[in-house]
Amino acid sequence: MTNFKEDLMQVKAFAFDVDGVLSSDTIAMDDGGVPLRTVNIKDGFVLQKAVKLGYPIAIITGGNTPSVRLRYQNLGIEDIYMASSYKMKDFEDWILKRGLKADEVMYMGDDLPDYHVMKRVGVPVCPADAAQEIRGLCKYVSPRNGGAGCVRDVVEQVLRAHGHWGSDYTW
Repeated sequence: MTNFKEDLMQVKAFAFDVDGVLSSDTIAMDDGGVPLRTVNIKDGFVLQKAVKLGYPIAIITGGNTPSVRLRYQNLGIEDIYMASSYKMKDFEDWILKRGLKADEVMYMGDDLPDYHVMKRVGVPVCPADAAQEIRGLCKYVSPRNGGAGCVRDVVEQVLRAHGHWGSDYTW
């Protein structure tokens, strides 16, 4: 079994769930019943940095809210899979499209719809408040909850391991 620092070196791409990972698992609803998701500014910063450094990133979510798509498009993420009823199908489409191997991907999920993808990737990770079944699959459990900086935690660790983190913000 490798250690997590070694695992970080194999990561060439990232994929994320939204609800419970990039947003809190408690969601307000507007008067029309549309879910209103939270976002974490530091998660957004690190995703934007990773995109600018050339890391492929996919968003794979069961949700289908225009504001979610817009949020991640504005950060430069091109591969956004909404209304994903079976995430493995969209994950396989993405790695084929980007010429990736599953073992080069870090995937962060938090609940049972993420299970099959997390079994397939090289570096499965999750937030602190993930379901027990998901935590048991992970090579790393962030000390941060979903929507509270868990994405910043894991992406920053990869960028640091690859020498892409520091005080030079001219990217």
